[in-house]
Amino acid sequence: MTDDDKADRLRRLDEQIARLKGTTGKPETSRVEDHHSQAQIAWRMVTELVAGLLIGLGVGMGLDALFGTKPFLLILFIGLGFFAGVRVMMRTAEEIGKNAGDRPAADDEG
Repeated sequence: MTDDDKADRLRRLDEQIARLKGTTGKPETSRVEDHHSQAQIAWRMVTELVAGLLIGLGVGMGLDALFGTKPFLLILFIGLGFFAGVRVMMRTAEEIGKNAGDRPAADDEG
């Protein structure tokens, strides 16, 4: 068998595999991939909440040091940071809910 025959045979085999893969109709996702996706979403939400708290903490400490109002602005901005973090989390949950409506529902087993 010559190299041209092997290359032609390999090309036809690749085309046949691609054709067979294209006929499945829906992309297959494993339960492991779904689990990792949900874990990433959860970590994203936790990160958003913690970021809001840390930004509020930093701004509050900085303004308290600047104005000399030790605990007042710190408490105020930690509260504002918490509420901002929760608001961003809710916006993310809404976005994920809209994206989930675009996909077909996965089977819940176990």
